[in-house]
Amino acid sequence: MRSFRNFATAALVTLIGIVTLLSTGCGKTEAKPPAPQALPVKIQVVGLQPVARTDEYVATVKSRRSATIQPQVDGTLTKILVKSGDHVRAGQVLMTIDPLKQQATVDQQRSTVAQKKAIFDYNQQEVARQRGLYEGGVTSKQSYDYAVQAFENSKADLDAAKSAVVTQERQLAYYDLTAPFNGVVGDVPVHIGDYVSPQTLLTTVDENADLEAYIYIPTERASDIRMGLPLQIVTSSGEPIQKTKVDFISQQVDNALQGVLVKAPVHAPLDRFRNAQLVKARVVWSTSPAPTVPVLAVTRIGGQPFVYVADSSGNGSVAKQRAVVLGDTVGNDYAVNAGLKPGDKVIVSGIQFLVDGEPVQPIS
Repeated sequence: MRSFRNFATAALVTLIGIVTLLSTGCGKTEAKPPAPQALPVKIQVVGLQPVARTDEYVATVKSRRSATIQPQVDGTLTKILVKSGDHVRAGQVLMTIDPLKQQATVDQQRSTVAQKKAIFDYNQQEVARQRGLYEGGVTSKQSYDYAVQAFENSKADLDAAKSAVVTQERQLAYYDLTAPFNGVVGDVPVHIGDYVSPQTLLTTVDENADLEAYIYIPTERASDIRMGLPLQIVTSSGEPIQKTKVDFISQQVDNALQGVLVKAPVHAPLDRFRNAQLVKARVVWSTSPAPTVPVLAVTRIGGQPFVYVADSSGNGSVAKQRAVVLGDTVGNDYAVNAGLKPGDKVIVSGIQFLVDGEPVQPIS
């Protein structure tokens, strides 16, 4: 009986201890973690800027005055007086073809003129003599008429011989090939000693002034082409060199390129361009207002561009990641085709530290 009492007493003490411990534990309150501190960020309100809708094409710069130098006679080249890149004046001799054969023809023709002149002079004197004899009644009218006829024939022969000399001398001038105008010599593919003919290309002379750009625009954009269409000549990196406008539109489609040829004048300094130089031409189809965002505000994940927008729809502001569709660059900004609207607050600083839904403290 005593042992049962001892057991009951021990169980009661144990129960009281457990209750005491439970009551002590329930009386304590757990400490809440501190709220995350908002990250100070700079924001920029999205506005509208005029954005040009453009396409870039390869263009060829050509001179409006460009001459292909080809001989008008056959012969062997004896002199080449210029080299590629030389600046030449109008009338300056570029090359010479061996003129000896033609010079011999000219000399022979001059001798013929001298011979015809001697006959002409004799017949002229004979006419005067026969006239005197006829008037004195010494000779007949027939003799006088024969003398006049011989004189007229010799005069015609002399005139023909003189004309032949002029023709051969002009032909002789073709053996010196001259520059048709002031310009720059192109490639010289021939050498001294080459036998050339009228089909041989000797060189070119290009006037590096009054340049124009030749652009072939794809036929699917043909309906958008118009006179006065703005156009920019740009560098390989896209920096504008010169602004110009379309002043010619072809009425035919180039079968090989399936494009429509348009031309625009190029008035940049001559040291920037050369004839037949390839450049980039940016055609400005239209200009309209569009949202823009700074380049530094854009981040990419898997190739998809995103921006962070400060969203203040709840308590405080949080960073919300938003996908955007970017257009062309406008200075240091991107044009945004989709994903943003005017008035959105784009975060432009501390982007590398942001995560979607993180509290931020916007700073204008």
